[in-house]
Amino acid sequence: MSSILASSHRSALGLTIAAALLGVVPAWAQTTTAPTSGRNIEAVLAEKLSVSPGKVLTSQIVHYPPGGASKSHRHDADVFAFVLSGNIASQTAGHGDAKVYHAGEGRFERRGEHHVVSRNASTTEPASMLVVYLHDEGATLTTFDH
Repeated sequence: MSSILASSHRSALGLTIAAALLGVVPAWAQTTTAPTSGRNIEAVLAEKLSVSPGKVLTSQIVHYPPGGASKSHRHDADVFAFVLSGNIASQTAGHGDAKVYHAGEGRFERRGEHHVVSRNASTTEPASMLVVYLHDEGATLTTFDH
């Protein structure tokens, strides 16, 4: 019963964060779509945090076409990812096998973890996720493996 409640609370938290970020984008914020290998990135918001000087909250929507994927990478940030549509397979090194996250589910990734799988789990339907980074000013958010 407690795992059902925890899952329900995680979904509610993710929906609350997604709604807040997507519904309160300031007029000056640029929203762009930049094609990248296997995915498109849409900038949503970047704001300095008043409660933590030197820290920034940045959010993006990652759009994966059917069969799309990201290369293995690391983030210089703590990351919360929330699936908005479709199904996304994700895995970080040392945390077991890849797991498929469905619309309404989210996951947390600590700064520096090696993200070895991030892909659309479907070869026929697109998928998207809201990604929220908490990072130092000037940080390189994503560094791909060579």
